[in-house]
Amino acid sequence: SEGGLEGEGGAEPPSEDEQAAAYRQVLEAFPEGRVVVRVLDAGADKPLAFLSPAAEPNPALGVRGLRALLAHPDVLDTQLRALGRAAEGLPCYLEVMAPMVADRADARAFADACRAAGLTAKVGAMVEIPSAALRARSLLQEIEFLSLGTNDLAQYTFAADRQVGAVSRLQDPWQPALLDLVALAAEAAKAEGRSCGVCGEAAADPLLACVLTGLGVTSLSMGAAAIPYVRATLAKHTLAHCERAAAAARTADSAAAARDAARGVLAAE
Repeated sequence: SEGGLEGEGGAEPPSEDEQAAAYRQVLEAFPEGRVVVRVLDAGADKPLAFLSPAAEPNPALGVRGLRALLAHPDVLDTQLRALGRAAEGLPCYLEVMAPMVADRADARAFADACRAAGLTAKVGAMVEIPSAALRARSLLQEIEFLSLGTNDLAQYTFAADRQVGAVSRLQDPWQPALLDLVALAAEAAKAEGRSCGVCGEAAADPLLACVLTGLGVTSLSMGAAAIPYVRATLAKHTLAHCERAAAAARTADSAAAARDAARGVLAAE
């Protein structure tokens, strides 16, 4: 399970008690399970009155995600303490990750905040900015896992606002340049003995799930309805087949060609 607590958009953040109660309900629903929590991701298309600047010329490139939390450390500390309280005494495996991590300094600041709050959960970073994929091994000196946010990673890789329909073709997760960045992050995680997942719905495409696996991604996120189809498709192919499909997709020059290349490799196995 992956998720975050964005609140109700009010002028004041939810209290520590309110957050702890909300998280407790989530954690109790997954006994013995792994629960990944993304800390508050506000700004740009998700403004919050108590965090977001009044006006920015380009909010998608401004103070959002972890940047906003580091500018308001009390909000971050409250959320982290609430998470720690919620997990007390429960048989679950809590992991906490930060959105919009740009470099090692960001990763270190988040890890330090988690330690200062007394949180014992596994600490990770979302790879949504190309710099994080390019320097993933550096990030992994400070945190313990990576989670690829393909929507934002595409937005920043192609300079294509995810809210603008005219550039939607550049938001296609099959774009070879995006697959290259996924591969970089996954290879870095493997070299460091860490995990690298994909969050969001990109992996709900069974064919893309095979390619992501072939790129070295270690966990896939999707809605419950997609799980049987993805599982059945992955079960048909070995890891070596998936790796060949991923390599074929990366040699293409367009999203459509990448999809066709991967399908051709897997169909021939």
